[in-house]
Amino acid sequence: MKALVYNGPRDVQVREVPEPKIEKPSDVLVKITSTNICGSDLHMYEGRTDVEVGKVLGHENLGEVTEVGKAVQLIKVGDMVCLPFNISCGCCKNCERGLTGFCLTANPGNAGAAYGYAGMGPYNGGQAEYLRVPFADLIVLSFPRTPR
Repeated sequence: MKALVYNGPRDVQVREVPEPKIEKPSDVLVKITSTNICGSDLHMYEGRTDVEVGKVLGHENLGEVTEVGKAVQLIKVGDMVCLPFNISCGCCKNCERGLTGFCLTANPGNAGAAYGYAGMGPYNGGQAEYLRVPFADLIVLSFPRTPR
């Protein structure tokens, strides 16, 4: 699939990368239909953060669910969804206190995780054709279905 990959400061490129796959039963795969370039993406682009070369950028994403893991109950294939910046488990002490931006599970050893962002875990971003979304029942916002 095609994705926007960070090569270094002021150097990004659309390249072919492996398609994401369901890795855990709580994952979904989303075909990205819209994504936004955030100001924090510009921090990485300009070299003001320590993002690793090869990272697929993008953390403000919309799309259609194409596959769901076996444990996912609330999200269905075909749902149009919005994805938040942060990734959180919903079960750690920070998440249970409502501090989902400081999840202790999604990025072990650090408080907080996000898609395609420097230091925020091993997750690729959504400036791509497809995105793996962990903890889907907790963090995916599904839009209401409208009759056609």
